[in-house]
Amino acid sequence: MDLIDGLRAFVATAETGSFTAAADRLGLSNRLTSKYVAELEERLGTRLLQRTTRRVGITPAGETLLARAPALLGEMEAMLQSVTEDSRGFSGTLRISAPVTFGEVYVAGLLARFAAPHPELTIDLRLSDAYVDLAAEGVDLAFRVGDTAIPSLKRRRLGQIGSLAVAAPAYLEEHGTPEAPQDLAGHQCIADTNRADQARWVFRHEGQEVVAPIASRFLVNSARAARDMAEAGRGIAYCPRFILTEALEAGRLVPLLPGYEGLPHPLHVAYLEGRALPPKLRALIDFAVKDIHQAADL
Repeated sequence: MDLIDGLRAFVATAETGSFTAAADRLGLSNRLTSKYVAELEERLGTRLLQRTTRRVGITPAGETLLARAPALLGEMEAMLQSVTEDSRGFSGTLRISAPVTFGEVYVAGLLARFAAPHPELTIDLRLSDAYVDLAAEGVDLAFRVGDTAIPSLKRRRLGQIGSLAVAAPAYLEEHGTPEAPQDLAGHQCIADTNRADQARWVFRHEGQEVVAPIASRFLVNSARAARDMAEAGRGIAYCPRFILTEALEAGRLVPLLPGYEGLPHPLHVAYLEGRALPPKLRALIDFAVKDIHQAADL
């Protein structure tokens, strides 16, 4: 057994709590992952993991090793990659998590632009509106919208995502145009349940926050679906700007409430704390900062 393989198998199993999950992360069989850990324990002369029928626990010796092994593996990977990437470009796999709509509309294109000069690099993009456990899922980097902070993760701010209240011309002709946020209570609104408070929309006016209770006829867990329903004249939607550009330019939707700015949400990337960042991951983060800074529709 190679010592590095044993350490990788141990770290993946300790972080996920399962040989099966660790095997999925490493691209190995369950049996081989378990074998690598057992051989590492034999080599060190101590038990690192406690096996039970339901879950794999970690011993005190395992805790000591886990505190240092991820950083060691990260430094080793960075050293080996630096030898090859100067001449060949980045290689291997990057596993990325992103919210569904933002991932489909923007992150997929960003990753394609980043990967274009690196033909040996594989991108594994996983879209979910849930907060994915990076360690358990073997995810290298997650794009996150909002202020939620998790102690085990480091974050780097990329920018912010603005929002805009919109409606179709046909809806406004039939129901009238709201002039201020308080007018929304008398309209049919389409609520995006991914927002923290789906019963209220928050705006900014002359430096002050304005909270508007809304009457929701439709509730959806997709900003894209809310936009599409607004285009169909079903009501007023409050959507992130990045999905509205085309519909606004084509006149299918009309921006509402001039002078009231949609409250922006911070956009950042998150990655596991306590590890040396591989060069390809550091390069992706730097690329994302520049790419999003240049975007005009966020």
